[in-house]
Amino acid sequence: MKRVLARDVMTTTVFVVEPNATIAHARNLMVRHRISRLPVMEDTALAGIITKKDIAYRLRQGEPAWRRRPLDRIPVGALMTEQPRVVAPDTGVREIARMFSQENISSVPVVDEGAVAGIVTKTDLMKSALVRALDCPAKDVMEDVATVSRYHSLDHVVGVMSERHDKVLVLDDDGTLAGIITETNLAFYDDEPKISGVVGKDVTIRRRETAAGKAGQTLMVIPPVAAEDLMTSPVITVDADTALPDAIALMEKHHVNSLVVMDKSTIAGILKRDDIIKEVAK
Repeated sequence: MKRVLARDVMTTTVFVVEPNATIAHARNLMVRHRISRLPVMEDTALAGIITKKDIAYRLRQGEPAWRRRPLDRIPVGALMTEQPRVVAPDTGVREIARMFSQENISSVPVVDEGAVAGIVTKTDLMKSALVRALDCPAKDVMEDVATVSRYHSLDHVVGVMSERHDKVLVLDDDGTLAGIITETNLAFYDDEPKISGVVGKDVTIRRRETAAGKAGQTLMVIPPVAAEDLMTSPVITVDADTALPDAIALMEKHHVNSLVVMDKSTIAGILKRDDIIKEVAK
């Protein structure tokens, strides 16, 4: 098979952001263009990279309190990864797959003569001929997966996810599959006030004036965010004996990067894009 290079698979339309832009602006760009990362540029120089993971894990316990501020008050430069890994256009795809697997990264800017020429992401690798050549059942590539209750708190969910650097399954009271929580769910959760320092606190809200011309105040408690508020449901599943090419086709059809693997009615594991890329890296 012909050696596949970064220039063969890279995305050449690259959306960027400046270090002093807000995280809210960066997140809006990601949502608008359906992407998960943005190179951070100072003039024409690559200063860093900001990903949905950086945004999602700002909520983990033990982090400084400022990281829990509203997204429009946090600059990109505060959360970005500085001096990100870069590759040249003639870097082999298999070598990039090894970088992703060994260094726990999900993208690399492609730099040509000092300028950003493109970016290679895990999504780009999934379209390569090396992935298409894989042929084994899902059960040979899947791995185990952490679970939480649908009633577990946001802090607990983020703690489990950040400890494992992975997504979690959400189980119902009877142990059946209720949903899945990914970094995307955390980063793009749309009820920002509930996770920006007011969760569980008493908040005084000023009511509008009445007909008599008097305004009053109402005391309310913002309820804590639970796993069921964040999860995606229903979850796309696949049988353990499903051939890998068929599983990959299912991922593409539903625009997901993981499938829950079932053995009859029992959760057997999870098949992730990362696991498939590890196969390419071998």
